[in-house]
Amino acid sequence: MVPDWVVYLLAPFIGSFLGVLIRRLPADLPVGNARSRCDHCGTPLGPRDLVPLLSWLLARGRCRHCGAPIGEFYPLVELAALAVAVWAGTLDAGAALWLDCLLGWGLLTLAWIDAEHLLLPDVLTLPLILAGLGAAWLLEWPPIVDAAAGAAVGYLVFRLVALVYRRVRGRDGLGGGDAKLLAVAGAWIGWQGLGDVVLGAALAGILWFVATRPASRDDGRPMAGPAELPFGPALAIAIWLVRLYGPFLGL
Repeated sequence: MVPDWVVYLLAPFIGSFLGVLIRRLPADLPVGNARSRCDHCGTPLGPRDLVPLLSWLLARGRCRHCGAPIGEFYPLVELAALAVAVWAGTLDAGAALWLDCLLGWGLLTLAWIDAEHLLLPDVLTLPLILAGLGAAWLLEWPPIVDAAAGAAVGYLVFRLVALVYRRVRGRDGLGGGDAKLLAVAGAWIGWQGLGDVVLGAALAGILWFVATRPASRDDGRPMAGPAELPFGPALAIAIWLVRLYGPFLGL
C-alpha cells in the first residue's frame, strides 16, 4: 500500500498537469505529446522550469529565458490541487483518500474550464463516471447498484429538465455537460444523494450569481446579471461536499 503522504507530494505535480488540461482542452490543443513552452518567447521549458510552485517562486514569476511575466495561473492550480488532497486527507485514508482526490481533481478541472469557457468536456466527465463506478466497486460505498442507478438517474433527470426548459423558453438553459456532471455525482454518491447535490448546487449557483452580478448602471438602474452563468462550478462544489460529508450527516 502506498503511504498517504505520497498523495500530498504528488498533488502539486498533478495540479501542473491539470493546468495543462484547463488551458489546452478548450482550445483543442494536444495534451500529451506537446512540450511545454513559454507563451511569450516560445522557448521549450526544461525540467528546472517545471517543478511545481518552486520553479515559479525561484524565477519570481518570470520566464528565465525572456523575462516575461508567467502569471499566477499554474501556481494557483497547483495549490488548489494540493488543497484538494489536504482537504480529503482530513477525512480519508488509504484507498479512499486516493479515490476522493481523483474525484476532487477532476471536479476542480471541470469547474475551472466551465467557469472560463462554459464547457464541460466529455473527455473528463465520462472517465469520471467510470471512475466513480470503480470506486463504488472497490469501497462498496455507495453500493455499486446505487452508484449505477445514480449515474443513470442523474443524467436522465437533467436531460429531461433541459428538454422541458427548451420547449417552454425556446432556448437552451442547461447543457448536456451538466447532465453528465450530475451523472458523475450519482456514480460517486449514489442515487439517494442526488437531491442534496442539486439543492447544494442551486444554492451555490445563487451565491455565484449574486457575487458576479453588477449592482447598478451608471444611471442608478439595476443591471441584469450575465446572460449565461456556468452551473458546473456550483455542481462540482456540491458533489465534493456531499461526497465528503454526506456519510457523517446521514445524507
